[in-house]
Amino acid sequence: MSTSTTTSTTAATGRVDASRARPRPIILDCDPGHDDAAAIILALGNPAIDLLGVTTVGGNQTVEKITRNARSVLRLCNREDVPVHQGASRPLLHDVEVAAQIHGESGLDGVELPDPTVPVAPGHAVSFIIDTVMAAAPGEITLVATGPLTNIALAARIEPRIVGRIAELVVMGGGFHEANWTPAAEFNIWVDPEAARIVFEESWPITMVGLDLTHQALATAEAEEGIRRIGSELSEAFLGLMAFFRRAYKENQDFDDPPVHDPCTIAYLIDPAIVRTRRAPVRIETHGQYTTGATVVDLRGQAPEDVHTQVATELDHAGFWRLMTEAIAALS
Repeated sequence: MSTSTTTSTTAATGRVDASRARPRPIILDCDPGHDDAAAIILALGNPAIDLLGVTTVGGNQTVEKITRNARSVLRLCNREDVPVHQGASRPLLHDVEVAAQIHGESGLDGVELPDPTVPVAPGHAVSFIIDTVMAAAPGEITLVATGPLTNIALAARIEPRIVGRIAELVVMGGGFHEANWTPAAEFNIWVDPEAARIVFEESWPITMVGLDLTHQALATAEAEEGIRRIGSELSEAFLGLMAFFRRAYKENQDFDDPPVHDPCTIAYLIDPAIVRTRRAPVRIETHGQYTTGATVVDLRGQAPEDVHTQVATELDHAGFWRLMTEAIAALS
């Protein structure tokens, strides 16, 4: 299995870093969510990743529900040592809107998850992000955001020095040709476009793992078969979540198999060969009558030398599901 000891490419410079010989420390900012749960599982189950903490943000469901979901997933994985810090309950400017039609009333409908036994960690998610990044060496911490970008925007505004200290920010959101919540926008960006604009206009290296890539990460019957053979409580729970996800995506977006968006961010960090990228400028639309939340990606010609953003373009489907299967087996 590929790990972070393989070469990796930084979004800002395109330089290849072959020196990383230990797990990559990350903070996962998320809104679980079926695919967020899969991202937690992949981060915990692969030795290339050191999950320092989970921070939550209102998105797929209310922040109280998704914070409980994060804690339940950690208990299911026997990893309640990972702290969960609750974050922003609403977008910077807009009203709360959730994706109950995709994720259900609990945010993780489809299985009965275990009750968490460890309380929510003290301190706001934004404070945890800032404190962790500032306490680490420059370039040590990677931020992964798989929900609306409210917490990340607040952290950048409250403590601007974190922008120059993180190794990379990997965002599941947007798309250069694809959208899902409106004709122009992906859910995570659309929920809080002002936060997304703040985040993408900062100078930190950003990898945008958008719908053009994640719509390739389909949970097909073939992909699920290897997980079914594991035969553990965790594998059965994962398959139950995917069964609900499949029905919801068929009813709402006419997918035969559901796209499992969020763990693509983790797969990219584990093995960049599984998630191919292209350097390109990205801008966030915040004022369009029909296009608010759109991620405007300039793919015309070569990217400028100083571009700090890249977008994911092509997924190794078999390699991605191999990583997911191995992670579930490792935690079972």
